[in-house]
Amino acid sequence: MNSTTRTDVWLPLAADEIEGLPEGPTYHFWDGGADFPADPARCAFYVVPYMKGPEVSVRPLTGMRAVRVVQTLSAGTDHVEPALRGFPAGVRLCNAQGVHEASTAELALALVLASLRDLPGFVRGQDAEVWRSGFYPALADKSVLIVGYGSIGSAVEDRLAPFECARIARVARTPRTTARGPVHGLGHLPALLGEADVVILSTPLNPSTKGLVDAAFLAAMPDGALLVNVSRGPVVDTGALLAELEAGRLRAALDVTDPEPLPAGHPLWHAPHVLISPHVGGSTSAFLPRAKRLIAGQLTRFAAGEPLHNVVHTTG
Repeated sequence: MNSTTRTDVWLPLAADEIEGLPEGPTYHFWDGGADFPADPARCAFYVVPYMKGPEVSVRPLTGMRAVRVVQTLSAGTDHVEPALRGFPAGVRLCNAQGVHEASTAELALALVLASLRDLPGFVRGQDAEVWRSGFYPALADKSVLIVGYGSIGSAVEDRLAPFECARIARVARTPRTTARGPVHGLGHLPALLGEADVVILSTPLNPSTKGLVDAAFLAAMPDGALLVNVSRGPVVDTGALLAELEAGRLRAALDVTDPEPLPAGHPLWHAPHVLISPHVGGSTSAFLPRAKRLIAGQLTRFAAGEPLHNVVHTTG
């Protein structure tokens, strides 16, 4: 009998709501509440509560010294990975690739279109009973640069395809060739930025991307260009972005900010030419079905001793 039959699994969803869970492990529901459902020391597989913040996410980890798998329900793992330092070798950290691509790519496209066509201005005009007719920028014939070409970046390009963009360029940490064309390394950014009307950030947050969008990055973008961030807030230097927005040189559409949540009174709220959504790229009706399938699939593989999917880090 596999050893997982005598171990605990912590889930942020009730086990009876997830079809396909393997028999054997003892399932405990914990969605970030004050009280733990069981002794963390017995937990072998920990599914991190979704959108509860880093403090809640890592709180039980200090007692989970026997944990073998930490599974996030987010694409990023930066809120959990630091807490695994010092753990025994072999603990696998897995992300939620396959869960958020559709929703996040939808929002990226929505932010691009809403910002270019000035939908917030139309809403304000409707509130004030003002008819704001005129010519507005279109996505058609624009050059788009996707920075961070993983599964989400690829899904963004899927949705850009029908919009008759003049050009779509791709940048990732590792250069490679795809069926759609080349993916350039980060070293090509300065040249590519100068040709981009729209820059979409879909990169993970890690030491190489924290503060990637600094004053020099922004200065390389053409006048009037649009920056869209559906990755993580700290990828962008907020002060540098504010300077460009307040100068009227660039536009921005942000699903994530630094700090986050954006506090009342922060100048970014009322900076010109900025559209802000409250980190809702993955928070849609598409989330739960995909999250449940991921959890069931990963636990089935874990119980059978098979390789897990989406392993982004292994301790040791």
